[in-house]
Amino acid sequence: MKKVAVLGSTGSIGTQTLDVIRQHPEQFRVSLLACGQNIELVKKQIAEFQPAVVAIAKESDLGKLEAHLPTETRAIAGESALLDALAETEAEFVMHAMVGSQGLKPTMAAIKAGKTIGIANKETLVTAGHLVTAASNRYGAQLIAVDSEHSAILQSMQGSNRGDVERLIITASGGSFRDWSAEEIQHAAPEDALKHPNWSMGQKVTIDSATMMNKGLEVIEAHWLFDMPYENIDVVIHRESIVHSLVEYQDKSVIAQLGTPDMKGPIQYALSFPDRLELEGPERLNLWEVGTLNFEKIDPVKHRCLLMAYQAGEAGGSAPTVLNAANEVAVQRFLEGKLSFPGIATVIENALAAHTVAAAPSIEEVLEIDEETRKRVRNGSER
Repeated sequence: MKKVAVLGSTGSIGTQTLDVIRQHPEQFRVSLLACGQNIELVKKQIAEFQPAVVAIAKESDLGKLEAHLPTETRAIAGESALLDALAETEAEFVMHAMVGSQGLKPTMAAIKAGKTIGIANKETLVTAGHLVTAASNRYGAQLIAVDSEHSAILQSMQGSNRGDVERLIITASGGSFRDWSAEEIQHAAPEDALKHPNWSMGQKVTIDSATMMNKGLEVIEAHWLFDMPYENIDVVIHRESIVHSLVEYQDKSVIAQLGTPDMKGPIQYALSFPDRLELEGPERLNLWEVGTLNFEKIDPVKHRCLLMAYQAGEAGGSAPTVLNAANEVAVQRFLEGKLSFPGIATVIENALAAHTVAAAPSIEEVLEIDEETRKRVRNGSER
């Protein structure tokens, strides 16, 4: 039985991870749950999965859990307590589903403990890919992609020599505004952007899908996960979200992974890798019902965020940290109605232009640059 830690257990990926674990009680046991402030939901998770440790964000919330803790469950609060718990937990697998750059230190703690880590927190690799991959090699930790696109790449590489891979092709649904004109997008509201045509995701990721920043972050993530140069990573719009990504080999053969849009598939694949298990939830793919699979080029005018992500990735160093931090703040301001949708890209562009790139930042420097960027963007972003 594989023991599992779930970071971000009350979020979209976290709850779906527990859905998968629920289907396979003979395969997986939850040893650690970590969440932010959704105390009511984590109470239910504690009662069902009875982890050895539950970690929450605020010490002031510990009292709300006391009466709901099984005898064998210990509750802790704060980042340092979580980092200690990751170093000590019996869990062999860590599902890292925390959102944002706050996930960097927990990632490094799990790596130093030699865990296998399901990376659903793409910001960690985006902001500190050079540190994460170096530490993984040093401590013998394994990173397994959870994003559907990277999971598809991983699956399409099984049984093949990595040296034979020529190109990675990441697919994108196009997001909520794929059929909107540039003029219509100027007046897009948060409720419009949150209507994703294919996937059920959290708010931040759904907005990133609408701006195509999620693809930009995935390109940078793929660069680190699969050691692939940026010029060998392409993005194509595929509105059906049936082909999740493709791998082209040096003989020009292309292998793709297909399936109906459901995150439980890649989540379970990460948990059970390299094995496969039965899975309830995703619908069976019937190609005769789908009928047609469409692929379209990226629009450089509508998809400025994607192009900026390529530029930041190629610049390297601290540039992706600035890209990510500026994006997180800009997205939040958009959701609050304080920034226009096109303003998200403008804010990111200005933040990158104002930054002097540090070539190989340490963890402390990454976090410092991240915080400085956030402050600058909060103080200077415009509608």
